[in-house]
Amino acid sequence: MKAQPKPFLTDVKKLREQARKHIKDGAVTAGYAGDTVAACRVLNDALATELVCVLRYKRHYFMAEGLNSGPVKAEFQEHAAEEQDHADRIAARIVQLGGEPNFSPDGLLSRSHAEYVEGETLTDMIAEDLVAERIAIDSYREMAAYFAPFDSTTRRMLQEIQAVEEEHADDLAELMRNLMPDTAN
Repeated sequence: MKAQPKPFLTDVKKLREQARKHIKDGAVTAGYAGDTVAACRVLNDALATELVCVLRYKRHYFMAEGLNSGPVKAEFQEHAAEEQDHADRIAARIVQLGGEPNFSPDGLLSRSHAEYVEGETLTDMIAEDLVAERIAIDSYREMAAYFAPFDSTTRRMLQEIQAVEEEHADDLAELMRNLMPDTAN
């Protein structure tokens, strides 16, 4: 005689009781196997990175000048808006996990994975943004791996952000090739 498999889901009555008992915990249920304090710390570093990137892209947008600046400025502006969206998504997830997003300018650069480099020329600005995007890609890959064992929602969000950062890197590399066809490889 075959053994009966266990039910796929926990007893529905038990799920309902747990949901009511821990209603103030919001999205963090008993099934969350991670450390929410550590998770929020990692996400606050990602938030700082996004905020630094927004500020750098905004400066580059306003400071870009020259014959080739039109399409580059448009790219900087688009990237700044997308980085702001990433920051908003990360901040919302921090709140869902019961934490507080850290928007304080004090220590923003020390929490950020990316640097804030202004750049002198249009080419310098593009290069600095490309370096920052490459840092973000690797950072998000590492963060997604960190969250994978216990938080599929955060992992998926980070992978989605990483995909946009990869698009940004491609856009910037293309701009570099167009501005400096002999040196950009």
